[in-house]
Amino acid sequence: MTAEAANDNQPLLCSDCFADEGLRIDALKHGLEQQGDCPNCRSQQGRKLTKEEIAGLAWRFFVSGTTIRCEYGGAPAVQFNEYHYGKSDITPSPWLKNDIKLIEDAVGIGFFHYGPRLWMVGEVEPLKALQDPVTRGKAIDRVLQEYPDITLAKGKKFYRLRVGPQSPADPQEYDSPPIAFAGNGRLDSSGFPVMYGSQDLDVCIHECRVRAEDDVYVATLQVQRELRLLDLTHVLEEEGSEFESLDMAIHMLFLARAHSYEISRAIALAARDVGYDGVIYPSFFSLIRTGGHPFETSLGLSVRRYHPQRQQYADAFTIQNLALFGRPLESRSVTVECINRLILTQVGYQGHFGPVTY
Repeated sequence: MTAEAANDNQPLLCSDCFADEGLRIDALKHGLEQQGDCPNCRSQQGRKLTKEEIAGLAWRFFVSGTTIRCEYGGAPAVQFNEYHYGKSDITPSPWLKNDIKLIEDAVGIGFFHYGPRLWMVGEVEPLKALQDPVTRGKAIDRVLQEYPDITLAKGKKFYRLRVGPQSPADPQEYDSPPIAFAGNGRLDSSGFPVMYGSQDLDVCIHECRVRAEDDVYVATLQVQRELRLLDLTHVLEEEGSEFESLDMAIHMLFLARAHSYEISRAIALAARDVGYDGVIYPSFFSLIRTGGHPFETSLGLSVRRYHPQRQQYADAFTIQNLALFGRPLESRSVTVECINRLILTQVGYQGHFGPVTY
């Protein structure tokens, strides 16, 4: 081991070094439990931080902690690197100033206001084509041509959750909503009901916005025939940049809020019209379920697109949801295997902090 590598493994700071409570809590969570005094503040109780842990703390607090979600896409307001050491230009809260200096000197970095590449905030040509009603049809044709089919095999199981059904033991309560109620979700539209489900029960709970006082039931459903689905979670292999990427457009579409529903509903209708039984799509709650960071980049390039194992990378941060067209229980495409009442006994939150001014 070189002297430099050995040095990197030595604690430089500890959680007790920081005045900002958010930084202190995060450092306490991720720091190392080691005996001895902190080389900076001499505390014996604080969790110790090596250069690597301090860099991770800086990324979580100042980069992830300042990420702004746009209508489509998102980007951090602050970044750091070694080229800005001694030249930081951010304006932190007064209680953060000494903490920033500790981090900068320990890692040899400086913080600066980040000007993202415009693809990160939605300047993606296929996405713009999907937003424009005039060009949307051709863009959806590309989606149907370039995304693959997947077969949901007979016997496959998934979950459908209901909050406060009138007759919880009635299997038909777990079919798609009646046609009169269609048109409120991400993929259903007026006159076009859709059954939503997932193989991830926790995501079902998030998707239904379950509250502690709700009466919740979950049906285990089983596929009765092979179903042909359009797989919108697949990572496309494309030439060109992120600005021209259909994959990035769909990725951003399903991480967007309700203003995007008009587009996703149009995709669902087009998929039905060419014979699909449904779609597999990324849950809006994928990142909060997996702990991923939206639109992660390295040197301004999308990690999703340039990762050497990009499908595995994307899969690690994607929860697949099912949307089956029509009323699958009524048509016997799926059946109810069992129904259970779901009792929530504990809810936990995980997160980290960020600065309030910068």
